[in-house]
Amino acid sequence: MTDRIVIIGGGPGGYEAAHVAAQLGAEVTVVDTDGVGGSAVLTDCVPSKTLIATSELMTEMSTAQELGVNFHDLQGDAATAISVDLARVNARVKQLAADQSADIAARLDRDGVRVVTGRGRLGPDLTVVATTADGEETLEADAIIVATGAAPRTLPSAQPDGERILTWEQVYDLTEVPEKLIVVGSGVTGAEFASAYLSLGIDVTLVSSRDRVLPGEDADASAVLEDVLTRRGMNVLGQSRMQSVTREGDEVTVTLTDGRTVSGSHCILALGSIPNTADLGLEEAGVAVDDGGFITVDRVSRTSARGIYAAGDCTGVLMLASVAAMQGRIAMWHFLGDAVAPLDLKKVSSNVFTSPEIATVGWSQNAVDAGEITAEVVTLPLAGNARAKMQGVRDGFVKLFCRPGTGIVVGGVVVGPRASELIHPVSIAVAESLTADQLAHAFTVYPSMSGSIAEAARRLHHV
Repeated sequence: MTDRIVIIGGGPGGYEAAHVAAQLGAEVTVVDTDGVGGSAVLTDCVPSKTLIATSELMTEMSTAQELGVNFHDLQGDAATAISVDLARVNARVKQLAADQSADIAARLDRDGVRVVTGRGRLGPDLTVVATTADGEETLEADAIIVATGAAPRTLPSAQPDGERILTWEQVYDLTEVPEKLIVVGSGVTGAEFASAYLSLGIDVTLVSSRDRVLPGEDADASAVLEDVLTRRGMNVLGQSRMQSVTREGDEVTVTLTDGRTVSGSHCILALGSIPNTADLGLEEAGVAVDDGGFITVDRVSRTSARGIYAAGDCTGVLMLASVAAMQGRIAMWHFLGDAVAPLDLKKVSSNVFTSPEIATVGWSQNAVDAGEITAEVVTLPLAGNARAKMQGVRDGFVKLFCRPGTGIVVGGVVVGPRASELIHPVSIAVAESLTADQLAHAFTVYPSMSGSIAEAARRLHHV
């Protein structure tokens, strides 16, 4: 008998689970409300990184003269400014998101996956009730995956209006460049948007409740980023907690808890995320959630209810599209009896798409400093790298962690242009328990940024 899989949510956790289940011969139905791809494709990862791609180009152009490139207008006079057409940028952002969603939907169709447009809710006895434009449909299942994602967190004192007070999902409707932008929140989302809009030539103030930008990242990496941002003109307000955000006409005012105020033309709220787990019938189905509403899962994505799995941001395990996708795959490999390895967060690589980028994998400096793991650490600035000098790159570094004695690489940090790409060899080393010597002995191209990874590994060599 063919296994029946019903998936609530069409984001990375849902559509990747669907592909695996279809590949393994199951009958698969995805119930999705907002469009296949989820927030990762439609309102979060794909749109934000498309916007950041434009900001990266602006950053590179700002250093063009240093590399001997001059700009001139049509009359041959020296160009004095570079500007961005935000309406065109955002139109491209939304089109790329829609195209990516269509590509995913087409692949699901090729795999024989049925997609139901509507809201799914857990019913009795392993069923999903889908509320569609045509009414209700009850879908029977042998296994269910809940992959409903999360939404931007807001506060009663800071309510978005979609025009000048915005969540990160609403910024793509802007058609005019903000005169002065205030970003509230210095975590990954806040730092990415603040960095991107600064690179687009916008006056940006970043309000951070902590003593540094990106408090959850490597402290050395955060210090480099904050130095670069302030050097480029960003106003970073550390240890400044937001109390309220109000709007009067075309002016937005952020009031801090100490009484200070910051005024601007627009404000982006980057206050974290809340899981989309309300009104899903979780309690009635016996699915446990934590105090924050996130679904509790084990390392193979099982919930507390037999036959019901969960994947992605609604679980709060690690809110990355790559982790959501892996949770979804693992759930199906586990239920359908394929080879499966439990999720190992120490092998997850992640990236902050600021300028410069910050990529990490494995054990962190915080863990080493706290005594959670004993590791040797080496940090190599990119400023000494030949390719970096050619490209005018002065900021950034490579940091590697390895176990004393064995020399096995257990973690790494890369700060610099395209760090998201440079982290991959370190990620492979961590995943496969390679030694620093093995990493060092692999050939790198000369000159290349990746040469600094091999050089850092060589410095961890022991006779």
